[in-house]
Amino acid sequence: MKRFLMVLAVVSLVVAVSVAPVLAKGPNGPSGKSNLGHLYLFEKDASWEVVDEGAWGKLNYKSGEDGFSFVFNGHGLEPSAEYELMNYVDPWPGAGSLLLASGVVNEEGDIHLTGSVPCLGVAEDLDGAKIWLVLADDFDEDEGAMTGWNPTEYLFEDALTSCCACPTPAE
Repeated sequence: MKRFLMVLAVVSLVVAVSVAPVLAKGPNGPSGKSNLGHLYLFEKDASWEVVDEGAWGKLNYKSGEDGFSFVFNGHGLEPSAEYELMNYVDPWPGAGSLLLASGVVNEEGDIHLTGSVPCLGVAEDLDGAKIWLVLADDFDEDEGAMTGWNPTEYLFEDALTSCCACPTPAE
């Protein structure tokens, strides 16, 4: 009986760990005073709340005078879907938004993207850049704008990224 209860306890623990919602591990942003940081992206519902047990990703980045370089790993996505990691600039449809990287989700629902850009675009009324993972068909990188809207299929930033903004043109 003890052995049965021990096995049941271990199985319960494994099940609980495997279905627990993903929680951010520490605050978004730079690590201390360094130029290294991370940003979590999550699947969100219509009220912009994080979806429990939804798709998610983590962007690890380095920012500095030479630009913004990053590694992004996404999880829980639709296998074989084509995605683009972008820097979205308000207002809709995001004219001036920037493609950061693109790729295809593997059969386990994961995507791995890397890249670098000179700087990130930030809307005038925001204190940081928006980073989104969107379906490739919904963003036109040549025009730098969204062409579709399927937010239940996207990952949105958990916080604005305040690093490496493009300089504001002099007036």
